[in-house]
Amino acid sequence: MGKIKISYDKEGNTLNVWFDDPEKEYICEETGEEVILVKDEAGKIIGFEKLNYSPTPETEPKDFEVETTLV
Repeated sequence: MGKIKISYDKEGNTLNVWFDDPEKEYICEETGEEVILVKDEAGKIIGFEKLNYSPTPETEPKDFEVETTLV
């Protein structure tokens, strides 16, 4: 796994998290909890979108390090 991309859309109040290239998006699946899973053609989850996300000063997106591990 490479870099994780996180973006916040103030206008749409959505938080987007990508584990892979967004260009690989093939299908989206709603979870029913204001989260949309984004999958590639093989059905692998490559990201998600959190709807109605409103950050507070404590949760506002900022730079941070992420460690990835293989399971």
